[in-house]
Amino acid sequence: MSTAQGVFRRKPIDQIAEDKGDGLTRTLGLWQLTAIGIGGIIGAGIFSLAGAVANKTAGPAVLISFLVAGVASAAAAFSYAEFAGLIPKAGSAYTYGYAVLGEIVGWFIGWDLLLEYTAIVAVVAIGISGYFTELLSLLNIQLPQWMLGAPGTEGADVAAGTYKVNLFAVVLCLLIAYVLNMGMKNAARFETTLVYLKIAVVLLVIVVGVFHINTDNYNPFFPFGLTGAFTGAATVFFAVFGYDAMSTAAEESKDSQRHMPKAIIYSLAISMVLYVLACLVLTGMVNYKDVDSESAFATAFADIGFHWLGIIISVGAILGITTVLFTFLLGAARVGFSMSRDGLLPRWFAKTHPVKHVPSRITWVLGVASAVIAGFLPIAEAAELTNIGILLAFVVVCIAVIVLRYKQPDLPRTFRTPGMPVVPIIGVVFSIWLITFLTPETWLRFAVWFLIGLVIYFAYSKRNSVMQKQQSKR
Repeated sequence: MSTAQGVFRRKPIDQIAEDKGDGLTRTLGLWQLTAIGIGGIIGAGIFSLAGAVANKTAGPAVLISFLVAGVASAAAAFSYAEFAGLIPKAGSAYTYGYAVLGEIVGWFIGWDLLLEYTAIVAVVAIGISGYFTELLSLLNIQLPQWMLGAPGTEGADVAAGTYKVNLFAVVLCLLIAYVLNMGMKNAARFETTLVYLKIAVVLLVIVVGVFHINTDNYNPFFPFGLTGAFTGAATVFFAVFGYDAMSTAAEESKDSQRHMPKAIIYSLAISMVLYVLACLVLTGMVNYKDVDSESAFATAFADIGFHWLGIIISVGAILGITTVLFTFLLGAARVGFSMSRDGLLPRWFAKTHPVKHVPSRITWVLGVASAVIAGFLPIAEAAELTNIGILLAFVVVCIAVIVLRYKQPDLPRTFRTPGMPVVPIIGVVFSIWLITFLTPETWLRFAVWFLIGLVIYFAYSKRNSVMQKQQSKR
């Protein structure tokens, strides 16, 4: 077998369907899946990124940034929904790419998602830390500066030579890893409760804030030009695709083929409505120049005398954004689990807990990795590790759904992407377009990660692949 044939070998869909869950248990219903999706989508986008992008990149046009990102995300969401109903297995884009486009494509998508999801957990933990600091300030509690931010963090200056770490973000990442190792049933109950709380806080923000909108703050609507709005879309994009990470839990759904497509569509639709309303309120209440980049809503309400609401928002943000960490660390762990089960990573990572029935080893490894990133990198540098891998995953999934629809049109699909092939092509074009707005530093980090993955694939993964061993026996 040639190298090209080897690296592009595809794992048959019927074989994927027959893969054993290796200890995973099916406990998630439709609304638990939807809650996990909403948990991943609504969070840092509203409570942290909306303020940062409005202040520095887009102004009131942050609303357009979210809508542009949402359109690209929706086009890809339909493709994910079709695959989720067709291949109800853990791994999401990694598994879909492996089945349709070949092993090396699946490998690189999985490899990228491991970094992207882990970095997102870190970024969100840093964002929550900003709200934690704001909450302490509202309560007149002062903590030592050395534990409030990573080296280089603005506003956390201490004496030269003093060790600095974002201690709250570190603890939060490790706490989520612990929750995920409690077992999926208990972990999902924890996630669903926090999602309900988060939605309640967002609705409170919208209902109270709408009475304090000053329409003069919307002028100029594009202070950074249309380019600023599009650049903002690339920045906030990772805040509108939590359904991608949620779909990695397919093997833990009670009826994945029916429920997973619905959960993907429901979670994105509900989240986008709340995003649009929240952005209108924020940029209407406060001039974009005065929006706080880290704790936008809590600061905005505190500045107009609603200190009690600022405290509620900070508490709600801390608890609510925690659901984002849950969804993406869950996604990273399930991608790593699937890659290990397929032999592309050491099988040691695919070992599940004998009682809790979750992939505890890979969950702890990724939890610690996210804690290190969150503790020692400022939020801007950590955020640069995200986005490009997710955008590439969207490109792969949208292309794969077109290829599979025409190569195997008779496969039993519980959901069919509408407007084929136009809608998936829109997802591809939007994703590639958003990639062009990413910084050179982001491309450099991606290139380094890509090269590391290339070395690992040819040094270990290709010859240890389950598919390789099966073909060698023939």
